[in-house]
Formats: sequence, C-alpha cells, structure tokens
Amino acid sequence: MTSQTQYASDHFYDRALERIQIFILVLGIAALITGCILFGWRIGVGFALGTAIAYLNFHWLKKVVAGLAELTIGSGTPASSRGVVHRFLLRYFLMAIVTFVILTVSRESLYGLFAGLFLPVAAILCEAAYEAYAAVIRKI
Repeated sequence: MTSQTQYASDHFYDRALERIQIFILVLGIAALITGCILFGWRIGVGFALGTAIAYLNFHWLKKVVAGLAELTIGSGTPASSRGVVHRFLLRYFLMAIVTFVILTVSRESLYGLFAGLFLPVAAILCEAAYEAYAAVIRKI
C-alpha cells in the first residue's frame, strides 16, 4: 500500500464519526416526517425528542472520549473518571426526566421517544454499509 493510499484510507476512517452524525440527522428528519404522516403528531414529537437526546448523547460521548484520549496522551497518566461518571449520570438523568414528562403527557409519544433513542444504531449500520461499499467498490 502506497503512502498516498494509506493517507486516503486514514482520512476516510477519521471522518467516520462525522458521517455517523450526518446519518443521524438525515435519518431523523426522514423518519420524523414519515412518522408524523403515518402515526400522528404525538409519536412524531416523541420521536423528535428521542432523536435530539440521542444526537446530544452521541455528541457528548464523542467529546468525552476525545478529551480523555487527549488528556491521557498529553499527560501520560490516566484521566480522572469522576467527570466521566458525572456526565454519564447526567445523560441518563435527562433521559429519565424527558421519559417521565412524555409518559405523563402522552403514552403514544413514548413509542416515538424510544424509536428516536435507537436512531444512532441505524446511523452506525448505515456507516458500516458505506464503509463496506467503500472497501469493495472504491478499494479504500
């Protein structure tokens, strides 16, 4: 493998998290429109909230992992886990509050919320399919 090909391959895989976030947004918008049309606005609102929480969770997780890696590499010592645990608990606390509010307002919206929370899984599957396509067809 030449250095130019290696650089292209590294650059392609370095952008995987960006593509996953784009997949989350694109799939979220498409599913929101489809869900509102097929299942009604209540499920659509729940889905929008679930998508927003999932996107925010993915973004925070990406930031935490990058920060921990930078801190560990820069200092040579493992990073403190106290901040990571607090952010982890904050994410689940926010999800619990939103779930409780949605459950008290409309049980239908809860289905949409759970569907939105699983959207990053669909985005990661899309990224895996795209990487397989790139490996087979484009030889990256």
